[in-house]
Amino acid sequence: MIKSKSNLTIADHENDFTYKKKKTGLNIQFNRVAFIFFIFFIIYTIYSIHLIKLGTRYIKVDKTSYPSVHDKLYRADIVDINGNYLAKTVNSIDIGLKTSEVINQKKLLLSLNLIFPDKDFNEIEKKINQKKFFYLEKKVSEENYEKLMKLGDKSLKPEEKVLRIYPQKNLFSHIIGQIDNDNIGISGLEKSLNELLIKSRKPVKLTVDKDLQFLIREELTKYQKIFKSKGSASILMDIHNGNILSLVSLPDFDPNKRQNLTDINYINRVTKGTYELGSVFKAFTFASALDEKLIKPETEFLDLPKSINCYGFPIREYDNKIPSDLTAEQIFIRSGNIGSVRIAQKVGPEKFKSFLEKIGVLTDIQFDIEEVAPQKNYNFGKCKLATASFGHGVATTILQLAKGYAILSNGGFDVKPTLLQSSSENVVKNKLLNDGVSEQVVDALRKIVSTEEGTAKFADVEYFKIGGKTGTADQPKDGAYSEAKINTFASIFPTSNPQYVFIVMLDTPQKAKDYYYRYRHRKGGWKGTLYNTAGWTSVEVAGKIIDKVGPILATKYIEIK
Repeated sequence: MIKSKSNLTIADHENDFTYKKKKTGLNIQFNRVAFIFFIFFIIYTIYSIHLIKLGTRYIKVDKTSYPSVHDKLYRADIVDINGNYLAKTVNSIDIGLKTSEVINQKKLLLSLNLIFPDKDFNEIEKKINQKKFFYLEKKVSEENYEKLMKLGDKSLKPEEKVLRIYPQKNLFSHIIGQIDNDNIGISGLEKSLNELLIKSRKPVKLTVDKDLQFLIREELTKYQKIFKSKGSASILMDIHNGNILSLVSLPDFDPNKRQNLTDINYINRVTKGTYELGSVFKAFTFASALDEKLIKPETEFLDLPKSINCYGFPIREYDNKIPSDLTAEQIFIRSGNIGSVRIAQKVGPEKFKSFLEKIGVLTDIQFDIEEVAPQKNYNFGKCKLATASFGHGVATTILQLAKGYAILSNGGFDVKPTLLQSSSENVVKNKLLNDGVSEQVVDALRKIVSTEEGTAKFADVEYFKIGGKTGTADQPKDGAYSEAKINTFASIFPTSNPQYVFIVMLDTPQKAKDYYYRYRHRKGGWKGTLYNTAGWTSVEVAGKIIDKVGPILATKYIEIK
């Protein structure tokens, strides 16, 4: 039966309502799921695009800050104890021009003229027409490099270079050394540390101090002019760990210029030069006899002659006013030659030679720089014993002399001179001298500087309690001795608590008639160098230097009491 719309029952309306309700509910659920899915899809798409963008982004790397260890031209930087650059590797770009690839010469020259307005373009045009290749600009600036590359000219050839620069110029030349055109070390630490410098990413840290080096070199340079010496040298070293705070040899050179140095006057006088050093050896004579318990400082030597003969050659006192009766310590303080021979004779040739070898004065020394002179093996007979006792007839380096004085003053412990900063502190020390020897030697060294009888009064710098020994030696030449002198002062300070050995050597100094000496030990002074000896040259220089570097040492490294 067909019902009209108006005749629908309530039940019919309910059924129709229910059906529509269910249909609408299904639509709502579907729309919600689709909407959520759509949102997640958009987020996923954005995230994926961002990841792809990050993955393909070009990251600009500063090659000067992060050099490749595999680059054969790279060398690690070298810095001093405070981080100041002594040698540094920097990147540079040279712009070459390959003339066969020039397409439009006129256009190229006009473009280059805008970038380099100060260049002679008539000369550049000649080179383009006459040469196959030439360098347009070396060490081009970053700004000009970008301008050149924007020209898009294939004839312009950029060549990346790695440069080795030395910011301190001459100041550390004998320590750092030089490299060749292939960036290979040929002298100094550049040579001896060549492999390390090529492989290392980290700077190589040295023990030297730029401020101390500058002040010492400045004074050495000043007094080299005053005393007209052929050359000079100095070394400042910690007597306990062997750390070298300063090492200067004059004349020096600028390693930035890569000079081919053939003049022997430019050798490293601290490590490569060997010298008969004169009376500074008397400290070893005195110490060897003390160490063997053959003498005490107060042991008397009576009726000492003014001269003795050794195989027909006379050995004389440098000063006839030296008394004939002296104690062992007085012989040392007054620098007696004959008395030193008598002390050495008590020790004997074999034991005296053995002592000099034990403290490293007459044995080959291992050092961070390869340019170290080999040590000659001397045959110690009676005559060699006599001359060696006051520093003649045997030669050594300033470096070995510093090592020897360090051992004499640090309690008798072996020490290895070094230029390389080490992190190891627990080093087992080898004791070489008997107890009490150092203290007796240091006490006598102090008296050489502080008493009227001593030969080093010009070095008695107030507050720093310096002790030391002078040495004046004639230089051997053609089998005889010449008038040329090697004047040396080997000092340690402060004697109340020894910390440093400081040595100054002047090669062939002359008298300075106009130089005014201001006495430290009494009022007044003296005009003109009275004697061409270490007491009037090297001692004066050392005193002036310690005046300047002493406060720095006291402030930065130790408290001098």
